Amino acid sequence: MSNRSWTPAVYPIKNRRMINHTMIVSFDQPLPTTELDQYLADVERVMLDSGHVQSVVSRRHLPVPGEEAIPALIATAIVQVTLTDVDALAKAFTAPGMHEVIEHWQSRHPYRVGWANHEPLA
Repeated sequence: MSNRSWTPAVYPIKNRRMINHTMIVSFDQPLPTTELDQYLADVERVMLDSGHVQSVVSRRHLPVPGEEAIPALIATAIVQVTLTDVDALAKAFTAPGMHEVIEHWQSRHPYRVGWANHEPLA
């Protein structure tokens, strides 16, 4: 149960057909292109290998001049995972290899993640 006043304690999404898990990934320091490409490939691989996701799509953030002055979580990349339901999401994040990928990248290049679980936007 959440202790955040803006998050409902119970949200009836269990029986929905499809959900998206959209992650906003923000690395603490700029990454070389090859490193970011590898991070995104590793996340996609482990999610797909879990057998619980329908698709994984990622895109790089498109920087806008002056945005670094805004006190907000600014993305390095966006990762969107499509799943059949909330149970599939829980299983995907407990699949073998998931925590190893997270720990590997956190130890090399610390990052923060914000996310939203939502119905498909289109």
